[in-house]
Order: sequence, then C-alpha cells, then structure tokens
Amino acid sequence: MAFHPVVVLPPGYTVLDLSRPWPGPSDAPAGPGPDAPVWTVGRYDEDRVIYTQPLFEGGRTLHVGIDLGGPEGTAVHAFGEGEVIHAGVNPAAGDYGPTLVTAHVFEGRPLYALFGHLAAASLARSPVRRRFRAGDVLGWLGAEHENGGWPPHVHVQLAWERPVTHDLPGAVRPADRADALRRYPDPRRVLGPLY
Repeated sequence: MAFHPVVVLPPGYTVLDLSRPWPGPSDAPAGPGPDAPVWTVGRYDEDRVIYTQPLFEGGRTLHVGIDLGGPEGTAVHAFGEGEVIHAGVNPAAGDYGPTLVTAHVFEGRPLYALFGHLAAASLARSPVRRRFRAGDVLGWLGAEHENGGWPPHVHVQLAWERPVTHDLPGAVRPADRADALRRYPDPRRVLGPLY
C-alpha cells in the first residue's frame, strides 16, 4: 500500500542521532545554531539523552515516534484517508504544543496517528470530525515559541489503541520498551523507509 509523505523531504536530509550528546555549537549536527541541519529525521525506538525538561522525569528517554524536521510553516500532510478525532494544545515545556490525532484503517484494523509540535493555525485547519484524503494538508510545522520549545518538526506516532485525548507518551522508560513498541508501532509502516 502506498502512502503520501507526511512531510515532503528533499534528497539529502539528515538522520539524527539523539542517543548521544550534541558536540560543540559550531559542529553540532543536531543542536541549535547556524550549523544545524534544517531537513531532518529523528528515529523511532531511540534512547535519547536530550530530554531534560520536568515532563520527562522518571527516565522517559525512549522515543516511540518519528520526528520529521523542516522549516517553520512546512506543510504536514495526511498519509492516508481518515478523520481528526482529537485536536488541542499540550502546553508544558518540552511537550507537543498544538497536536492532532487522526483515525485510519490500516490492513483492516483501526490505527491512530498523533501529529505533535504543529503551528497553532493547524487546529483551525483540522478541527475534530474533519475528514481528509491522502495528501491533504492537516497543518504546518510550528515555531519553537508554540511547539513546546523544539526546532520545527512534527512528531508522528502511531497507536493501535484509540487515544482518549490529544496526547500520547512520545517517550517512555526503557524498562517499558517491549510494551510501548507493541502499542505504538514503527511509523515507517506509513512513512516509508526513511532510514
């Protein structure tokens, strides 16, 4: 089954390694500053060292989504047909900021997708109950002041269980890895072989 890209990445994007500290500012491949890449992919099932906000207390360092980075305002597309079931803001420092959750049918069963770190205008673009087709614009990458404090990107996370609100744990404790990977499958199932 073919899916539409969620973010249309150019050739030569950078696959980040956030499992180790960033080097110094002048040579930081993933850190803030003028040398940081713009078009990026952050990996699924990666034990990250970057989570220092109180939100991640308790050792929540294992990333269970894929991050697609680009310039602020870059369009975020639907990978397939579906409906928006939750839309809202997760306001804590380091959290998702404006977030959408969509419902889909995948291989004959329900599949849910969370899109976090969006621009606030995305919530007006894609209100709850909006139906969409593959390729439709759901929203846009948010700026740091509105997206939880991160460089512009969208966190794409899949879930087999229907979320009860516009939130999912995007990072879990490594001790909970097996259960999390069962509940939150690899987004490359719909994003394709990004790395």
